[in-house]
Amino acid sequence: MTATSDQATDVLEELRAWHTALRAQFPIIAGNPELAYLDSAATAQKPRAVLDAVHTYLTTTNANAGRGSYTWANQTTELVRDTRRRVKEFLRDPAPERSDVHFTSGATEGLRTVARDWLTGFLSDGDEIVVPFADHQANIAPWLEARDLLARRGVRVAVRPMPYQPDSHDYEPGALREVVGERTRFVAVTHVHHVYGGDMNVHRIRRAVGPHIPICLDAAQSVGHLPVSMAELDVDFAVFSGHKALALPGSGAVWARNARGPRFTPGGWDGTPNTSGIAGLRAALDWLDAAGTGRIERWTTALAARLTEGLRQLAPYEVLGCQRSLAAGSDVQQRRGIVSFRHRGIDSGDLGFVLFSEGFMVRSDSHCQGSAGERQNSVRVSLHVYNAPEEIDRLLRVLATLE
Repeated sequence: MTATSDQATDVLEELRAWHTALRAQFPIIAGNPELAYLDSAATAQKPRAVLDAVHTYLTTTNANAGRGSYTWANQTTELVRDTRRRVKEFLRDPAPERSDVHFTSGATEGLRTVARDWLTGFLSDGDEIVVPFADHQANIAPWLEARDLLARRGVRVAVRPMPYQPDSHDYEPGALREVVGERTRFVAVTHVHHVYGGDMNVHRIRRAVGPHIPICLDAAQSVGHLPVSMAELDVDFAVFSGHKALALPGSGAVWARNARGPRFTPGGWDGTPNTSGIAGLRAALDWLDAAGTGRIERWTTALAARLTEGLRQLAPYEVLGCQRSLAAGSDVQQRRGIVSFRHRGIDSGDLGFVLFSEGFMVRSDSHCQGSAGERQNSVRVSLHVYNAPEEIDRLLRVLATLE
């Protein structure tokens, strides 16, 4: 979507009543009207429906899944089974009879599970993998750990860096074609970048690497923020965190297509699942579908456009990522609800403290970016359905006083 200032304003006006009704469903937001929570890329707030679902589960049917024949245990087992089905449905799974869903504590554990329990058994001596070293550490460290684990077994695996476009920080499919060779067996990618806020155009990665190489998608910043379709994204794994998709901390999932390479089977004995987290995830997916992830994307993208356009007018500030996406009338996509920036004369950590004193909760550090990413800290504003245009306008007014 290309959003000019007028287009962003039109979207915000069109969806104003929809947003007002949804914002009221977040108790922590409604209960703190003087504060602006702008850190949803770290964790999202929870609607009442999720909190109620967890409370209802814990007070009516709490039991261990798959370990009893009485009613509560059976209902909990069915909850886990049904939530797996619901995840496939939410992700627009094109072949749910073949795919698998494994629940984890979040995206980091999910990516490590793919690396430890699937990738290490898939690779052979002399194989190569491609890793995005300017993305989140959670989408870098597991693949390096897999390489090191295999090295201790005498299996040598080469790690090739994913190429990026220097101006937009998007992946560079043309250069990737030169990186991929006969021994390339695996590629790790990110759907929406956690610092630059851009959709990384993963569909172009499949065209660049060909039809046979497995691709693992870090969807932590996309699931729950915009429509995500496995029918359209020809990837083999999609990993996301429940807590960034309006569910509870300690919940997440790995979706595995099971079309390239061996079937995904997590190793070890299955212990007790996080059933309350799974209950919350089930409720969060229902809430998101009812709200409309397409409308959530339009709303947060319009808010981000409002912020980047305002920052572009303030000389002391540098917005990270594609500069062509800042101006009104930009011919490239706008940021998906994430905007990171620096003040040219104020340390980002100090700026974060100043903003909190004015009632804004933002993140101000390195954002866990990999070694090929930013060398300096920045302030990150990350948005969700409960954020309002008035919060963006007030933030810009405060930032303007710090020139």
